[in-house]
Amino acid sequence: MGKFTYDSSVTVDFEDRLLAHIQIVIGTKLRRGEAFYFSWRNDSFVGAGRSAVWVHPGISLAFKYFGSKSPVVNRDWIEILLLSANSAHGLQILAEPPPRALLRPAPA
Repeated sequence: MGKFTYDSSVTVDFEDRLLAHIQIVIGTKLRRGEAFYFSWRNDSFVGAGRSAVWVHPGISLAFKYFGSKSPVVNRDWIEILLLSANSAHGLQILAEPPPRALLRPAPA
């Protein structure tokens, strides 16, 4: 489990693979100068419900990974998460889609 830390005051555990995708999406939005909400469902041990933070370039963010290897990135998942981040609800954790099948030429 990796950790996402927001403004040194909010720390949330996410699986490393998910955290890597979240980091790419947040980095993309902030490079564009776009602020947005980021929300997630809380674990039951912290009271269930949802939490949300306002992400903008002036807030300190940290991504700490448990594993030492970088996960393989699913570009389709990045696109879905970016669409979510661009919505009025902001970035939400969405299920990873299966990677697109490789297109193979038809046999001659």
